[in-house]
Parts: sequence; C-alpha cells; structure tokens
Amino acid sequence: MTLQKNKRVDYLIMCIGNVDGGDDAIGPYIAEILSQEKDFVVLDCGTVPENYTSVVKKQNPKNLILIDAVEMGLSPGEIRIVPKERIGVMHISTHGIPLSVLIRYLEQYIDHIILIGIQPQTMSGKMSDKVKSSGERLINTIKNKNLDKIKKLEIQK
Repeated sequence: MTLQKNKRVDYLIMCIGNVDGGDDAIGPYIAEILSQEKDFVVLDCGTVPENYTSVVKKQNPKNLILIDAVEMGLSPGEIRIVPKERIGVMHISTHGIPLSVLIRYLEQYIDHIILIGIQPQTMSGKMSDKVKSSGERLINTIKNKNLDKIKKLEIQK
C-alpha cells in the first residue's frame, strides 16, 4: 500500500476477502497485483474493511472502489457493479460488519463509491480457476480505467 501525501487520489481500492476462504480470496489476490500500479492506492483489507476507514478518510479519494466476492446468483466468475439498492440484501463475504453499513458510513466522506462483486464458486479450499481468471480480467479493466464497461447487477422487481 502506497499512501499519497497532500494530494487527493483519483482511485482508492479496498480489496476485501479471506485468503483461506476459496474464492473469497479474490480481493486479496487483486490487491497484491494492483498494489504494484502507481495510479491507485490499494488496500488489502482482509476480512476487516472497517479497520481502514481512517485511511480512506485521510486519503479522501475521488473514487472509492470496493472489491469482494459477492453471492449474486450468477455463474461463477461473473463480475458486476452492485447498485447501492442491492447491497443491503446481498449475502456478501465473511467480514464482521455488512458492507451496506460500511458504505453508508463512508458516504459521509466520499462522493463516489462503487462495489464490484465477483460471483464465487466455492468459499472454502483454494480459489477456483474461473474466479482467478475473472480477477485478472477485472485488474486489466481497472488498470485501463474502463469501469464503465462493467455490467451492473440488475435490480430485481
């Protein structure tokens, strides 16, 4: 993690997940690779993203991106931007507090927050090849700043 001093960053990425939790390890996997990029501040939050709120507030990014394994009822490896309206009803990962609570708190400080979910195949053992491959696609999408190319999760009526 390379923190910026006295300069508002464009992108801060919070990667969330459990390295020992199968596809839940996708967040830390992405953090490890993206942290080598100088255009982004990347946090490997593990299973406790709430412990990083002071860092996020201090960095005051223009865009906050949260990446996590999210059960969305899709095929394994599918990537979606999860709309705010769906976050409270989704079963998301294995961390302490719901992401809906974390996001509501951070919205007081950050204007643009995006949750990117990757549909897991397994939440135990090692990460599946399908999800790892999707993580690599997402890394390239983020590096190229093509977030608008990511599909949004449909809101069910």
